[in-house]
Amino acid sequence: MPDILLRTVGRTNLRLLALLAVLCLAVAPLVGDRLFAPAGLRSMAYQLPELGLLSLAMMVTLLSGGLDLSIIATANLAALAAAAVLKAAPEGAGGALLVAYEAGALLAGLGAAALVGLLNGTLIGYLRVSPILATLGTMTLVKGLAIGLTRGSVVSDFPPAILFLGSGSVFGVPTPLLLFGLVALALGILLTRTPFGVVLTLMGSNQQAVRFSGIDTRAALLRIYVLTSLVAAIAGFVMMARFNSANAAYGESYLLVTILACVLGGISPTGGFGRVGGLVLALIVLQLISTACVLLDLSQFLTLAVWGGILLSVSLIAAVRDQLRPLLAGLRAPVPRPAAPRA
Repeated sequence: MPDILLRTVGRTNLRLLALLAVLCLAVAPLVGDRLFAPAGLRSMAYQLPELGLLSLAMMVTLLSGGLDLSIIATANLAALAAAAVLKAAPEGAGGALLVAYEAGALLAGLGAAALVGLLNGTLIGYLRVSPILATLGTMTLVKGLAIGLTRGSVVSDFPPAILFLGSGSVFGVPTPLLLFGLVALALGILLTRTPFGVVLTLMGSNQQAVRFSGIDTRAALLRIYVLTSLVAAIAGFVMMARFNSANAAYGESYLLVTILACVLGGISPTGGFGRVGGLVLALIVLQLISTACVLLDLSQFLTLAVWGGILLSVSLIAAVRDQLRPLLAGLRAPVPRPAAPRA
């Protein structure tokens, strides 16, 4: 039974579930029932999707053996592009005209994000630029353009239909959480049930072997980085709707946290291994810690310290386990019996 459970759930997911249980038991005496009260759960349901969507975007590139440092800048650019279209709508517009502008705004945001993904994919796939250098340059370029075009100002006051993406609910389920769930489900299916997902994970394991097998890795990398940018754009729409404003500097503190969430969720930083389910559990753990720290009136910097400590602890345990595994395997190996003497 334990072996079946381990294969079904996964070793990383079991560790995260155990960590989640320990945290709940440790935090409960300190904050009482406030953490799991309806108001607390609702607050977490609206906050988690922003970091969650950005982490899903980062996960795609990490699985392929790459990295995308431009996801925050891409999310903000998508939000600003959508805001520009919305602000171009005639004053007092309503009905079908307003719906057309709202749909056009979302398409403009997705289009702007896709262009960033195409640039990243071209640099990394076709020109063989290192992912960290290419996306660092793209991040700087996109953020500079966004600040220059908007002069660093905040664009605000959007129609109710747009705000619904960040603060609405469907049958009691917050819209941001619903969007995060749909994107996570779609990515989970894409990565495990489609040829594209198989190629993506294989590239993370051994890109050269994938190339020698006849697969166009350059085109695959182009699609990977476009997909990453589109997911980041959805995160940008959620932030824009939640804050009722768009700015080139929103969410900058999320960048390193997305990598932390991915690694904590079992996504290999060198690529090739990881599950969406593990990332979702890691996000729940991080959000639980963040909300508990807020309820305890602790500094947000202490929250970051706790996150980092958990990541170091998990990494240390994994490293010790890997070091001890050969020794334990040797202890379990049967001792060879001496051959019987010949008559």
